[in-house]
Amino acid sequence: MEVSEFQMSKHESSNLEEFIERIKINILELALSAKENSSHFGGSLSTVEMIACIFNNFIKKNENNNTTDRHRFILSKGHGCLAYYAALCDLGYFNKKELTTFEGDGSFLLGHPVINRNKGIEFSTGSLGMGLGLGIGQAISLKLKNINKQVFVLIGDGECNEGSIWEAAMLAPNYDLNNLTVLIDHNKFQQTGSNEQIMNLGNLKDKWTSFNWNVIEIDGHNIDEINLSLKKSFPNQKPKLILANTTKGNGFSFSENNNDWHHRVLTSKNYDDAMKELLK
Repeated sequence: MEVSEFQMSKHESSNLEEFIERIKINILELALSAKENSSHFGGSLSTVEMIACIFNNFIKKNENNNTTDRHRFILSKGHGCLAYYAALCDLGYFNKKELTTFEGDGSFLLGHPVINRNKGIEFSTGSLGMGLGLGIGQAISLKLKNINKQVFVLIGDGECNEGSIWEAAMLAPNYDLNNLTVLIDHNKFQQTGSNEQIMNLGNLKDKWTSFNWNVIEIDGHNIDEINLSLKKSFPNQKPKLILANTTKGNGFSFSENNNDWHHRVLTSKNYDDAMKELLK
């Protein structure tokens, strides 16, 4: 993808890279704190750079999520919540002590997000296929209220097996929702195997284009490409789809492209090995 239209300064790039590193450290701490409950490790790591760029560009630090005049983020693939929680913690919505209560008794950090706007969690998600419909409703509401804010919905490529995704994909262009951006985490795996094995959807770029979306295909771990795609505008009023090619379990040699890490217990040794790779 051409990135010449947008280029961060060295300072901006460094700050964003540091944010991404802190998110990954928080993910490791979350996964370790889950203990025998395990966590959706691989599919969280494939979203880190996208979530970091969305929050870095559009979501204010420790913003009051009870106000209407704000950008929205919906994690439709709710099982990937480790990256979401990790970013929210770093941005000051809650502290490190609360972070390590993940999936514990009485914790607000559950295995799938449950709405808690005081903690930065916008919507309850996890039943796959729900988030895009929620995002369309939010985008329509903002249009009707003349609020110039964006709605970002992050979905999984395996989630595109759901019929509700395609019903929503047909609907959004009819309402000229140019305030809606959908990102697909295209890591090419789902819970029980590869997408090709389970439900081969073919060329996702062509499919979404045929549904009358503005489609951009990028490297989902390249922050320049992510930032450019998030900020790119189109002359029409149609919604935007960012097809982000990613690696499941990205960043750690033991988990990259290893679907055993879709949902698995992170041991102390795994944690130590990952930290060595991250901080080398």
